[in-house]
Amino acid sequence: MKKLLLLCVLIMVAASLAFAGLPGPVQTTDVLGAHTIYGRGCQGCHVPHSGVYGNGGTSSDTTSGNIALWGQNLQPLYGQTLQFGDGTNFPVTLPNTGAVAITIGTTVINPIANPTADTPLWSTMACLSCHDGNIATSSAMKGTTVEQLTINGHTFNAPTLLGNDGTVAGNYHNDHPIGPNAIVTCSTWDWDCTYAAGTYSMGPNETIFSSNYLNPFMGVIRNLTDGGDPTGQYVTCTTCHDQHSMTAFKATIGTGTTASHQYVKTSFFLRGYYDMTTGGNNTAQFCRQCHGGEANESHGVYSVPTT
Repeated sequence: MKKLLLLCVLIMVAASLAFAGLPGPVQTTDVLGAHTIYGRGCQGCHVPHSGVYGNGGTSSDTTSGNIALWGQNLQPLYGQTLQFGDGTNFPVTLPNTGAVAITIGTTVINPIANPTADTPLWSTMACLSCHDGNIATSSAMKGTTVEQLTINGHTFNAPTLLGNDGTVAGNYHNDHPIGPNAIVTCSTWDWDCTYAAGTYSMGPNETIFSSNYLNPFMGVIRNLTDGGDPTGQYVTCTTCHDQHSMTAFKATIGTGTTASHQYVKTSFFLRGYYDMTTGGNNTAQFCRQCHGGEANESHGVYSVPTT
């Protein structure tokens, strides 16, 4: 009996050591997190029948729900131009995926023929149909994050309505740039990568970073470079956020039949390791996936792991 107990203890210790290096602890809550929408779940966004009307809403858009069974009202956002990021450097004009032309000011914006969920900036418009709070509003939104932030002893829940965040309504300048001008660049101010003939190649510093950041091309940078030349792809909401998982991210190592996966803890639906409870540097490492100029490796420091 004593030998059996000792064997069990040894097995448990070995198992704990095997998992000690993984940043993704066991969890008991649904990965949808806040997007369970008080038990409504997937149907809060993707309504099986009738688009926005299936969620009890109204819209003058006769094509509501035709794309991705979207159950929130997109119509107020059609054709709107928003200034994300620093000053006026990152303007985006949202598509008109409805059935009829609309007029904003003196400008007539015609509908796009045969729009789909892959129509440029449609996914951003879909996110804003809940997360805007200015042009578009949604009854599903509480307006603050589920996760609490603690800074210098001050604990709070951050705003989640980009167009109504406590500053001037309609101010998007304090939100991360998105759109055609928000692209990956390879320079002395970013990563030492190169891209030519539709191929993205990591430089020496980025190669070391990818090793220090758990595995190569994890999350965001993979989204922006998988199609080849990243100048043809740009940041949208879903570049950095996986709307279907708030608490866990599946990192992919390798491609094709040899690919393997590692699950890591995340927050705010981010596509990468982002665990504010560790006291480590993983949140900074997440941003450095694109902002290579601020990475340890770009400062001649090559042995700092992601913790």
